[in-house]
Amino acid sequence: MTEGNVPQSAKLKHQAGAPAFDDVLMFSGSAHPTLARAIAGYLGLDLAPTIIRKFSNDDFYIQLGSSVRAKQVFVVQPLSPPCSDNLMELLLMLDIARSGAAKDVCAVIPYYSYARSDKKDAPRISIAARLIADLLTTAGATQIITMTLHSPQVHGFFSVPTDHLTAHSVFVEHLKKKDLRRSVVVAPDVGHAKRVGKLAKELDLPLAAGEKTRLTDNTVAITGVMGDVKNKDVILLDDEIATAGTITEIVHYMQKHHSVRRITVVGTHGLFTGPAIERLNAIEAIDEIVVTNTVPLSESQRPERLVVLSVARIFGEVIRRNVQGESVGSLFEFWPISN
Repeated sequence: MTEGNVPQSAKLKHQAGAPAFDDVLMFSGSAHPTLARAIAGYLGLDLAPTIIRKFSNDDFYIQLGSSVRAKQVFVVQPLSPPCSDNLMELLLMLDIARSGAAKDVCAVIPYYSYARSDKKDAPRISIAARLIADLLTTAGATQIITMTLHSPQVHGFFSVPTDHLTAHSVFVEHLKKKDLRRSVVVAPDVGHAKRVGKLAKELDLPLAAGEKTRLTDNTVAITGVMGDVKNKDVILLDDEIATAGTITEIVHYMQKHHSVRRITVVGTHGLFTGPAIERLNAIEAIDEIVVTNTVPLSESQRPERLVVLSVARIFGEVIRRNVQGESVGSLFEFWPISN
């Protein structure tokens, strides 16, 4: 079994009405109800109703449509754009569940956007990843479930149990359908080499890493690549694709200096903000852009050659294991690879 792989047969174990799920309620904010319904469906549950609207002064009015007293409550809400609105919705929903005497309140955050603010790399700035973690706990979260944080240290910012999941199993399943005999897996920089190395090992492929210097929020400089990529097919893996600045630069560098062949771009969180679509569409050597559905994408946010893989079963499985008191370690981002 590949790391984090979830057998489809597991769904047969937890249909609605099973004793362990009698006291489970799942709610969705407005960020990504499609993913929330898919997670609930995996568990044999229906989403509980939620009323979300705004007052004339832009304040939120939110009401959970089912009693949460003595229930295990799961609130699904990625912090995708508009991040601040989605965060505020999540905080209010957690507070409602806590003050409504829920037994446990779990924030299911497929995409934790503030994870990129994970250190104090300039004077007089906030380490926002830690601040948001504190706010979630203060609002009432007794547990966090999230996926592929920007850096592993962000996991340590949470003071409640946190399941940090990986999407590697769906990537491995998809990529193994390809002819990988001339392929190499490339990390965008040395900092991501450990994470990318896990995927490379699962695919039994060599690993390379770019040498990157970030210049601004959406521009980087690539000064080299460590590893043999010459005349290879490349699988370029990143945790997040926002403006695609890093991807564009490393692809151009490898084309110019190493004559790489076909390129598959893989990212857990596909945001495609700013100039990303224009940048990616302009690179003819890209064969596929593979992302997951941790964030919603409108038609206007989708570059050409896009493939979206569902992670609903991974979130559903970790929720099932939590409810039924089973280990979730094999689904973790930094859990050792199974042999």
